[in-house]
Amino acid sequence: MDYCVPVFDEFIFREKKTKYCLLIPLFNEGVRYHKQVKKMMAHGVFEKADVIICDAGSTDGSTDYEFLKNSGHRALLSRKGEGRYSTDLRMGYSWAIQQGYEGFITVDGNDKDGTEAIDRFIQALDQGYDYVQGSRYVKGGREIHTPVIRKVALKFLNEPVMSYCAKKHLTDTTNGFRAYSKKFLMDARVLPFRNIFWGYELIYYLPIKACKLGFQVCEVPVLRAYPKGEVPSKVGGIKGNLYQLSILWHCVWQHYEPDSHYYLRKNGMRNKLGGGQKGLLG
Repeated sequence: MDYCVPVFDEFIFREKKTKYCLLIPLFNEGVRYHKQVKKMMAHGVFEKADVIICDAGSTDGSTDYEFLKNSGHRALLSRKGEGRYSTDLRMGYSWAIQQGYEGFITVDGNDKDGTEAIDRFIQALDQGYDYVQGSRYVKGGREIHTPVIRKVALKFLNEPVMSYCAKKHLTDTTNGFRAYSKKFLMDARVLPFRNIFWGYELIYYLPIKACKLGFQVCEVPVLRAYPKGEVPSKVGGIKGNLYQLSILWHCVWQHYEPDSHYYLRKNGMRNKLGGGQKGLLG
């Protein structure tokens, strides 16, 4: 099966210090990310986990080398070529695995998330959990200024569909503040390093897969705060919402499974079966 990682430039500012890393997908978040870094420094995040930026080609100064180096980041990975969120995650996960990290925490870089909760993710990974979801909707979690349309879509569409697919109740399925173990991502039944995961597909696929395969799963309380009157997001509008719905549809029909008809057909592959049987697409 394909192991696909985008071509990228690597800039390392310091040596590996921690067991787990914090991967931050970033694209032109500017002042928002600068504010987030100040909060992360105040809460000691850079001492608790090595921080790696998974950049999609920012041009606004948010990935300035001196800024990243002086604030305590470990590395900057800068993708070259096409892709989106899942492409950048594949880049980050692959690099972090090669660097010897045992677990990977991810968080957005738009200053919406309370990164002081990183201790909860580290503790959960230490306790043997393989998928740890940050949630506004479990005891101790908080939300501030969540746009009404976002909350309605989450609670009445995304959450029930994802929970149905996972066969487990998940409460904050679109929240990118989460963690995975190396054991889970490297399991031969998961295969996250495929080009079919280009935009936001991994955010949906991995939780479902972790639950269905019986990995240890938990949710931890987090804060997610939207600026009043503003929605910092790279997904929006009719096209963006239809795209998100299409991912849910593919999840329901299990199209992201490595042996699915959809995946094999999309990639021009045939499943080799013994005993003279035809392949899945034969």
